[in-house]
Amino acid sequence: MKTQFINQAIRTGALVMVTIFIMACGNNATHEEKNPTKGHSETQASSMSQTADLIFQDQQGKTVSLSSLKGKVVFINFWATWCPPCIQEMPSINKLKQSFNGNDHIVFLMVDVDANIKKSTGFMEKNQYDLPVYVPASEIPPSFLGDAIPTTVILDKKGNLIARMEGGRDYADPQMVTALNALIKSDE
Repeated sequence: MKTQFINQAIRTGALVMVTIFIMACGNNATHEEKNPTKGHSETQASSMSQTADLIFQDQQGKTVSLSSLKGKVVFINFWATWCPPCIQEMPSINKLKQSFNGNDHIVFLMVDVDANIKKSTGFMEKNQYDLPVYVPASEIPPSFLGDAIPTTVILDKKGNLIARMEGGRDYADPQMVTALNALIKSDE
């Protein structure tokens, strides 16, 4: 019973940290939630499970499904090479990923919504970003990607949607690292 309470406290703390980061993030982007059941601009919900098993494909044709990533924290960024806010936030996402190098408990998926893997991979190489590029290999539900890019989705180890953020951000913020570390350390 005590262990369950501690695990719940850790999950709640991680959710609070992600929420604080989202609210404190200083950017001028407009954030609109497309989920009609929510009355605020961004979604943070530890009990919102993914509705379908999403599948993404890399440049070599290798696929990865979200169900195969259970047990890991998943950071998904939906973007395009022509999108200025996407390009602007890319260095901070690269820096965030670098802070987790060697950590097998978190996965970063950079999903090119235009499905132009050659162009998006070239963009990453040209800018020397160490970010894995994927394209959708299945339909992306609106709970993950609405009408705006960039959109970032964070899933906990059980595959629950923890945060959905529209618009560009500074992901190198130490509060984001702390929040993701808390999710990684949680037992669930």
